[in-house]
Formats: sequence, structure tokens, C-alpha cells
Amino acid sequence: QVQLVGSGGGLMQAGGSLRLSCAASGRPFSSYTMAWFRQSPGKEREFVAAISMSGAWTNYAEPVKGRFTISRDNAKNTVYLQMNSLKPEDTAVYYCAATPFGFGDRNTNGYTYWDQGTQVTVSS
Repeated sequence: QVQLVGSGGGLMQAGGSLRLSCAASGRPFSSYTMAWFRQSPGKEREFVAAISMSGAWTNYAEPVKGRFTISRDNAKNTVYLQMNSLKPEDTAVYYCAATPFGFGDRNTNGYTYWDQGTQVTVSS
């Protein structure tokens, strides 16, 4: 089992940058594929980005490709989401998620562990 604690959200103007962090504790962090999802009011939770256990592979949703970067530091048991060129439509609660299974799943039901969510608000 793994526990996830996210941080780094806040209020930012359009065009700005934020970095989210998600710290893990419990089983070895390197044995989990990690991902970020987000959910806006009235919408379903959607996939943002994922990173493989070693960090060698990444995958992004089309709306964030080229603007967001997912990375991980297995020595620090932490996954990051660097968000650049933020847009008002990026406003959402961002969730960190983990799965002990292989890389590639973009569905919420493919992930076993979740953090509490971090609010990101982008003003125009």
C-alpha cells in the first residue's frame, strides 16, 4: 500500500507556471506507475499525464502536451507536474494517482491510490 500527499497548487494568472508535487510513503515508490488527473466542477475526472516506474516513459493528454511535464525522483519518493503557459481552462482540482500495474492506463479505474487533490486556479 502507498499513501500520497499532493502539494503546490494555488492561484496563477494565465501564462504563468506552477509545479505540483506528490510525495509517496509506504511500499517502494519505484514499483508504481504514477499519474496526474484533474477534475473541474461538473466534469468527470480526466487524465493529464503519466510516467512509468523508471521514469523512462511519459504520456500526456492532448490539451496539455507541450505545456506540462511530468517527472519523478525515485530517491525522494516524489512525482512532479510542471505546468507552464497556464490557461484558464486548466483550472481544476489536480489528483496524483498510483498503480502497481504497467504504464499506459488513462482511466481512473486503473489507479488504486489517490491523494486528496490540490486546487489549481488560473485567472484570465
